[in-house]
Amino acid sequence: MKRFVQTLEKLQITLGVFFLSIFFIVILLQIITRHLGISVIWTEEVANYSFIWSIFMGAAVMVNRREHFNFDFIIKKLTGVKELTLKIFNDLVLISFNICIFFLGLIVVNEFWNYTWATFPDMKMGYIWIAIPIMAGTMIIYSVSHLINHVQEYKAKEVRS
Repeated sequence: MKRFVQTLEKLQITLGVFFLSIFFIVILLQIITRHLGISVIWTEEVANYSFIWSIFMGAAVMVNRREHFNFDFIIKKLTGVKELTLKIFNDLVLISFNICIFFLGLIVVNEFWNYTWATFPDMKMGYIWIAIPIMAGTMIIYSVSHLINHVQEYKAKEVRS
């Protein structure tokens, strides 16, 4: 499971960097063309949608690295079984939340799949909004992986006690 999670994180980081790069390149193009007095109407949509993808991929990676959605203040005060209990609780809350986001994301994708971009009529909006269930699904995978690790640690500490 650990190797799979590491590979998944690398893939998401790559996607996030790719879309963030597109965002910056398109914004630069937009600045240059406006300065030259040339109207390039598609840049705003591409910038917005690439930014959406980069943010959603980055958010999932931050969940895996435990730098997102964390009760850090309380965890630092606790040790041993109490700390692990809180971490398990956090994992369960994240899993529950992301299951809801996953299914609501599927509803959004289904609802808006056939909508099209204003500047690229052949491009479906579903390709943009599918980032929501992808993000939530990978957050679930990361949180389940953390949960498994925390439960194993909990059992090991319980045996030693």
